[in-house]
This record gives sequence, structure tokens and C-alpha cells, in this order.
Amino acid sequence: MLIVGAQALIRIAALPRWRRRLGLAGECTAAQQDEARRLAIHVERAAARLPWGALCLPQAIALSIMLKYSDIPHDLVIAIRPAGQRGQADALHAWIDCGGTVVLGALAGPWHELARLP
Repeated sequence: MLIVGAQALIRIAALPRWRRRLGLAGECTAAQQDEARRLAIHVERAAARLPWGALCLPQAIALSIMLKYSDIPHDLVIAIRPAGQRGQADALHAWIDCGGTVVLGALAGPWHELARLP
């Protein structure tokens, strides 16, 4: 399962080692956005079935791998809340952006992007 592999990757390897493997540059068409949303639903369902759950970053990594394999351009975005709002449980977040549309991990902001892959 990709989500479990992504969780392991996050724990054993630093971001610089795996960041180049995520995201795919290019323009995302409407048909590709639809396919990305369909795949995102599968990732969310798989994450919900894990007994220990899966946070946003492993889900985003799993979807990014699926999208890259499907040749669907996308960005994996990692962000942080502004300094005054970081006391919340969701101070860090990751999502998948396909053609300007968040297909996985939509969460109300504001957010300051730390990384946008590719």
C-alpha cells in the first residue's frame, strides 16, 4: 500500500532525499483534474481504513506517486500556518494541487508555502 510506504519514507529519509521523486511539471487539463480527483478519493478511502490513520503528508505522497505514474501534472505543496495561528493541531499541512485546483487535502487557510514540488 502506497500510504504505508509513504509513512515509512517520511520516518527514515529526509525531505531532500525524496523530494525530487514527487510532483510532475506541466499544465493539468480538465480531464486530468477529474482523474486526479478520482484517485484522491481512493487515497482518502485507503487512509480511512488504516487502523492507525494517515496524516496529510503520507496521503499527498501516495497520490503524487499515483499521479506521476499516470502522467498527470501536479504539485505537492507543504505549508505552515502563520505564526499567530500555529497553536492549532493542524499547523503544518500538505496537499496536491492540479492545475490550480486542490484535489487532495483542501483545508481552509491561511497557509505559507514551505515547498511546492516539483
